[in-house]
Amino acid sequence: MERYKLIKEVGDGTFGSVWRAINKQSGEVVAIKKMKKKYYSWEECINLREVKSLRKMNHPNVVKLKEVIRENDILYFVFEYMECNLYQLIKDREKLFSEAEVRNWCFQVFQGLAYMHHRGYFHRDLKPENLLVTKDVIKIADFGLVREINSQPPYTEYVSTRWYRAPEVLLQSFLYGSKVG
Repeated sequence: MERYKLIKEVGDGTFGSVWRAINKQSGEVVAIKKMKKKYYSWEECINLREVKSLRKMNHPNVVKLKEVIRENDILYFVFEYMECNLYQLIKDREKLFSEAEVRNWCFQVFQGLAYMHHRGYFHRDLKPENLLVTKDVIKIADFGLVREINSQPPYTEYVSTRWYRAPEVLLQSFLYGSKVG
């Protein structure tokens, strides 16, 4: 972590906190996610679903994982930096977004999701807080609950944030399945 200077905490969640930081060598601004849980081996770190999935992805609408660091049993993920999440942008905005802006964002999110599904993963926690925005570019982030499409059940029954669950999941419909495609 000596290569980075932490500037400001920009988020705090169940599993960790996110900091805006600067790479001291290149001057690049990055986001560093510091995990709350202790990790006692490197193997444990690289086998996390978030790490395994993001290392296989390279798409303009999926946040880029640049580096994974384990130092003193603390795990850090170094990501490309994005200005804010979609929830913050909506909350702080005084006027409505244009139809063209919404259409552009939806298209980008769908492109990112199609890429993820093609690579064999589904997100399981898609919500405005996990869509990061810089200017007119939107990227899917927070792969902590990601699963492989071909992974074997049982799946955790409830994983996504309650207010963003599909009605068929909330109503425990038997018609609900994990099929993505």
